[in-house]
Amino acid sequence: MKYKAELIFLAILLVFTGQFLYVSSHTDAEYTGSDGQGGDMVFELTGGTYELIAEPLWEPPSGEIETLLFTIQACIGTVIIGYFLGYYKGKGQSGN
Repeated sequence: MKYKAELIFLAILLVFTGQFLYVSSHTDAEYTGSDGQGGDMVFELTGGTYELIAEPLWEPPSGEIETLLFTIQACIGTVIIGYFLGYYKGKGQSGN
């Protein structure tokens, strides 16, 4: 079968898309980051007695800038991983 990997990827994508659409239309779920939720859970479990041991060196001035920096970080990681995957695949195909 010529397009086996593509068909598997498409099937996985369809399953996750269907699940996302079902959950988002049948529940009141909010899709947010886990940073605030983790801190809230620690506060709840310790009864408010937990004290931070470290503070951030710098906080972005807005949520949009924070999202931009996270996206840039993800893109750089993707480029690095893609480069090495392509390098090793090309190296394997050339016989070296």
